[in-house]
Amino acid sequence: MIKNCAGHLATDFSSTNVLLHELQLGEQLNESVEQTRRADFSLMLAMLAEDVREQSQFLLPKTKEVTPADLSTVALRKQFNLPDEAALALTTLDDVNQFNQAHTIVGNDLANIHLTNAMMPKPLAFRDDKKHIESQVLENTSLFTQLKHKQAAELSRAHNNQLQEEQLNSATIETDKPLSQSLNFNAKAWLDGIQQSLVKAPLLN
Repeated sequence: MIKNCAGHLATDFSSTNVLLHELQLGEQLNESVEQTRRADFSLMLAMLAEDVREQSQFLLPKTKEVTPADLSTVALRKQFNLPDEAALALTTLDDVNQFNQAHTIVGNDLANIHLTNAMMPKPLAFRDDKKHIESQVLENTSLFTQLKHKQAAELSRAHNNQLQEEQLNSATIETDKPLSQSLNFNAKAWLDGIQQSLVKAPLLN
């Protein structure tokens, strides 16, 4: 019988039914002050926990840490469905075909040129190489200078080839990997596709 009573008391003794902080009293403290019930006020204060960490101001809900928004140029362009930035230079020789706009200029269709360039920005220059020297300038230099320039170009190409080989070797080391990749679902892209289809769909009567 005594063990049962002790077990019952142990189960009832929890933070939910023990007076620890003033929020559990509601407005009783204010009412006892207004009604000048000093004994009740002193009794309720004495029943509160002595540990300052149990006070109400330390029990406020904690806000979750908000991850900072990605404000990079790539992220913002992806969010607002904007095209990629205009490249500084051509990447391949096939990119030169983008500048074949003679028939458009002859047809005086400059608006089409502006629209195409806004949707698919063209490279800003044909070459982005700080070390490039035009052939006309190089031909006007001494033979020794031309040989040194050729030697530097060959060393640079050899260095780039060596870096590419090292990257390939490091990539071939990790060959024992599962072929199947984890599936992912881009909900935002799916919703954007539905939105675009609704915008482009004909209006229904």
